[in-house]
Amino acid sequence: MTPSPTKAAIQPSGDGKALAGFLLSGFLLAMLGAILLRWDYHREQPQFAAVGNYFLSMALGIVAASQMARLIMAKRSLSFLLVFGCSASCISLACLAQVGPPLSAWWRAAGLLVLGTGAGLVNMALFHAISRDYRSDSAGTVTRAGIWHGLGCLASTLLVAGTFYTYTVSSVLIFMAVVPGIFAALYSKSSYTAPLEGAEPTIRQAFEDFRSPGALLFALLLFFQFGSEWSIAGWLPVFLHHRVGLSPQGALMHLALYWFWLLTGRLVAVAILPRVKHGLLLMGSVLAALFGCLILLSTDNGFGAGAGVFFLGAGYASIYPLVAEAIGRRFPYYHPGLFNGIFSWALVGGLLAPATLGYAAAAWGVGVVIGIPLVGTFMVMALLPLIWLEAKVTGR
Repeated sequence: MTPSPTKAAIQPSGDGKALAGFLLSGFLLAMLGAILLRWDYHREQPQFAAVGNYFLSMALGIVAASQMARLIMAKRSLSFLLVFGCSASCISLACLAQVGPPLSAWWRAAGLLVLGTGAGLVNMALFHAISRDYRSDSAGTVTRAGIWHGLGCLASTLLVAGTFYTYTVSSVLIFMAVVPGIFAALYSKSSYTAPLEGAEPTIRQAFEDFRSPGALLFALLLFFQFGSEWSIAGWLPVFLHHRVGLSPQGALMHLALYWFWLLTGRLVAVAILPRVKHGLLLMGSVLAALFGCLILLSTDNGFGAGAGVFFLGAGYASIYPLVAEAIGRRFPYYHPGLFNGIFSWALVGGLLAPATLGYAAAAWGVGVVIGIPLVGTFMVMALLPLIWLEAKVTGR
């Protein structure tokens, strides 16, 4: 029987270092949305296409990492892969500190390609490292990983916002480069082994399962949900500065509030999941997210922006715990490489969405930023009932 998310979320992890690594994952992936204002991409509409290239570069890096990780793990240990991914992220951030405007945007795109690769390698290694925890407590492990990831996103944004008028953008990126450097040192003293093949389903068996309608729906749900969340995470500060007139630091603090409400809402959702009807919670979440989008589209002041951010964060918050609970029921085994592939697919969706927004905003203005979250929210609303229906029909 899969443990309830409430109890699972408070049970100790077998390896806190591995789960804490998701803090680094969130820290790295949230960096771009926070640093755009420091690179002055909030001033002119034609620059938005370059922002789209930045998000696309990170997405391509994550895709490349999935191939690189297999080659590295065939010859080296899991600990080496963690250290290598952290080191690549550290070096890329240090390089990005040297190639800010007015240098060519292509230098920054190249640095973000390496950053995406480093973050992807870290994710791949972490999914292998937490395999023992996942087998014993699937829902709790996924929930704790999500909490660490959210804390990393919040920390990255607060670091940029808190130093906006104090340090140069180069100094801030150097500070950020220290974080993956610390994790590299931490993991260099740890020892992780990949799960034994006999304890996992074969690749063919796993792929056959993921070809089922339920698994396809699950992957699509993550794709659209991450796309919605990261469209807001990537473009909210630019949108609020451009459309609402908030100061750059004020816009970044609203982004920090978005991450805070998202994280807090997920903790609350985990606590109330056993006590409320999931359909009711889902409907309330979707309506809250849609209401938040409409507020942001219509507001012209800081109070309205704060209200919109609250409803968006609170609305998106419960989707992840609902999916985490479904993971424990739907996939009783754990294949880290394949699960990382599904998560990477979701991350790619999360980065392709803000990339698409960059090209759209360059053509039609920053107001289209809310468009993809609206569409993504409707898609999630349609997919979750289908997943529940498939589970009832198949009995899984």
